[in-house]
Amino acid sequence: MSSLLDLSAVELVAAYGAKTVSPAEYFDALLPYVEASEPKLGALYAFDPERVRAEAKAATERLARGAPSGPLDGVPVTLKELIATKGLPVPLGTAATELTPAAADAPPAARMREAGAILLAKTTVPDYGMLSSGLSSFHTLARNPWNLACNPGGSSAGAAAAGAAGYGPLHVGTDIGGSVRLPAGWCGLVGFKPSLGRIPIDPYYVGRCAGPMTRTVADTALMMGFLSRPDWRDATSLPPAAIDWMDLQGASVKGLRIGLMLEERCGMEVEPEVRAAVEAAARAFEAEGAIIVPVAGVLTREMLDGLDDFWRARSWDDICALSPERKAKVLPYIVDWAAGGAGIDGPRAVRGFNQTMKMRQACAELFHGIDYLLTPTNNVSAFPADWASPVNDPSRPFEHICFTVPYNMSEQPAISINCGFTQAGMPIGLQIVGPRFADLDVLRIAHLYEGWRGPITTWPKLA
Repeated sequence: MSSLLDLSAVELVAAYGAKTVSPAEYFDALLPYVEASEPKLGALYAFDPERVRAEAKAATERLARGAPSGPLDGVPVTLKELIATKGLPVPLGTAATELTPAAADAPPAARMREAGAILLAKTTVPDYGMLSSGLSSFHTLARNPWNLACNPGGSSAGAAAAGAAGYGPLHVGTDIGGSVRLPAGWCGLVGFKPSLGRIPIDPYYVGRCAGPMTRTVADTALMMGFLSRPDWRDATSLPPAAIDWMDLQGASVKGLRIGLMLEERCGMEVEPEVRAAVEAAARAFEAEGAIIVPVAGVLTREMLDGLDDFWRARSWDDICALSPERKAKVLPYIVDWAAGGAGIDGPRAVRGFNQTMKMRQACAELFHGIDYLLTPTNNVSAFPADWASPVNDPSRPFEHICFTVPYNMSEQPAISINCGFTQAGMPIGLQIVGPRFADLDVLRIAHLYEGWRGPITTWPKLA
């Protein structure tokens, strides 16, 4: 793979500005690599190399005239399939969807276009975005580029695979229970779920966020400067804030009380290699003056099962609205899981939804005594590519999201960053969680840790 493709977005923007690289030159290296790799990886949807080449040529001409269309003119970006882009259907990862072209760009797509970025492609998702997996009834199976026999996680499956494989530096996912952070952890990326409403999104929903997925914290910060711009369509969005997202320097953890959570109160057991890597990361914080405070998990069995009840009932209602022919096209695992919602009456569904407030309360109590929190992102380091989840059992669908979903419901910023590798060479994710609205502070702390850890120099190369 050309060294051009190892450039971060920050470096690529600087190279364009210095005229040492043009968009045409960059895409001349990127597109053949993507075309050769994609049959193995299955990360992309609606990939049109000829359109991309034409847009790169136009960006090259604009930059040569000193008239860029925006700060990211000529920089590639991928967008998760669930993020609508005008003129392209949104299949929702399932063969059951009627393919109607989207009427408009969703907010994250609009912000990236306004910044001048070139849409390389959309990225694949599982059916309805309801799996932490690359398994879909509509898309090609997405695989993990660190080991093609392994799953990239999900539901931002293609985004994580593309980012780790080097399909350009910038990728956008969505996250309602861990769908940015979980695949970022399994693929070695930085995956940021901001405070709810920091990035406008449409459609919006309880706990649903868009977030950057990149190889470096600086590239995530770069994206936040554009993605966080206001959009009236998101009625849950935060007021515009004058945040200098690239101001990552000067942070310190000295004297901070940082919680260390190594086990949750339910869900999958944490693998020893994952635990050891997170403990090592905590020692790095301690060496820099942080006060490490061991803390208990916040998520109870009642909370997780209640959430499962509510989401099953909601999903079964959606599936029941399909014709029999379309229902037959939904991934069987999803149908088996959602069918449990048929026996959930209204009061039980409401009790399930109310557990989101219990999660929020538990997180508030936890942060009453700490400044930040460290946890594993994922309980396990890898699982087979063709599994629907690390447990692969529709009767236990959420055993792997216990470290991530509470912070969707509490609306707190949380980031996954690589903190090591297993003996088998698979990435391990560290999650850093901050108080509500402390998005920039979380990025600064992750940037600090990234500096202590050092750069990843062994990214997979597929072609």
